[in-house]
Amino acid sequence: MLNPAVSPDEEPLDSRRLQQFLCVAEHSSFSRAADQLHLSQQALSSSVAKLEAQLGVPLFDRTGRQVRLTAAGQALFDGASVLLAAGQVLARQVRDAAATERRPFVVAHTPAVTAEEVHGLLGPVRSQMPEVSVTAVQMFPGDLESGVLDGTVDLALRRGTTAPATLAAAVIAYHPLRIAVARGHHLAAHHTIAIRDLRDERIVVWAPPGASFYTDFILSNCRRAGFEPSLVVPRIQGTTPTSAVLDHPDAVAFVTAPSGAALGGAVHVIDITDPPLAPVQAIWLPHTRSAVRDLLITGDSHARSHRRVPE
Repeated sequence: MLNPAVSPDEEPLDSRRLQQFLCVAEHSSFSRAADQLHLSQQALSSSVAKLEAQLGVPLFDRTGRQVRLTAAGQALFDGASVLLAAGQVLARQVRDAAATERRPFVVAHTPAVTAEEVHGLLGPVRSQMPEVSVTAVQMFPGDLESGVLDGTVDLALRRGTTAPATLAAAVIAYHPLRIAVARGHHLAAHHTIAIRDLRDERIVVWAPPGASFYTDFILSNCRRAGFEPSLVVPRIQGTTPTSAVLDHPDAVAFVTAPSGAALGGAVHVIDITDPPLAPVQAIWLPHTRSAVRDLLITGDSHARSHRRVPE
């Protein structure tokens, strides 16, 4: 029996129908989706038709050989995976609430955000929620969003400012950039350096321009200093950023590591005059709640005092 306080167009969307809709959209075919779901094509078509009737709009254009999403179908496709993921997270939180041993809160970070920086950002949780277990894992940027969507990651940290289309995001910290050089590099004796002094240097980046916010951020700062940089992408990925110059001892790398000797003296990190501030962006699944995540995003007064905001 329908709730009389809820009109038909406000009825909750059925999660199973949404999953079936997503499968059809991903395969661009009712027959292939039916095989994948182990349903008859008639049953799957009926399920999607009921979803279309509930929403009052067609979700697929069925005029060609392949079914294609309509504008309304695309809107549902963009939001359905997030909605279903939020439901799975809620179910897990309910089970966790009854469990004697709580699941760790998982924070993923890209190699551009070092493990030491993650530890610093966890300061509010360490001090205000000492009973919470947190696991930090390093992931490549392309894997962060899928990790958040499938629930294996509770909060992801990366260098960036543009929010993903289907996820929530906020910049929670800024770290000053410095320059890393190999011990034998001609700049290694410097204590400070200006970005404009790097015009004749090769600069290590971890992805080509256009493929990484961090690369584009470095590129824009070089251009602001009046030169077009010569870029090199290292063969070894995923290690600490300061290690990049070990395989390219004639090059320099922008890092956020503390100034001074690094990696046992093999690398020297140099302060930049008026350094650019590299953002740390947190991304998470919308439509979900988490006290740990809220504390990590907002921090406390001490944590915020160390998060410089550019003027």
